[in-house]
Amino acid sequence: MSDKNKAILERGNAAIAEGNNEGLLSSCSDNTEWIFVGDKTLKGKEAVRQYMAATYIEPPKFTVTNLISEGDFVTALGDITLKDEDGKAVDYSYCDVWRFRGGQIIELRAFVIKT
Repeated sequence: MSDKNKAILERGNAAIAEGNNEGLLSSCSDNTEWIFVGDKTLKGKEAVRQYMAATYIEPPKFTVTNLISEGDFVTALGDITLKDEDGKAVDYSYCDVWRFRGGQIIELRAFVIKT
């Protein structure tokens, strides 16, 4: 199952990079929960959709340096660049721990640090 979950996340990441947020959201359960440690928690697919629309002003540019899967979890380590409200590029390093159930993303626990 872990290789299947890894493939789901890779397809979702590719969609996000192309500006297709729904490509990842289609793999999320309706009650998915995204926890940005030390910042905020999003509950439900619609909250995540709104967050993505507001945050991904332009498709993010990211590099996944490690993608590790085991059981129901996939961990992604990497770097991401997002544009802020002023159009300025802001760089971050991240570690995302994704939890799956039945081929759907049910939780993200994200550790994100501005670099």
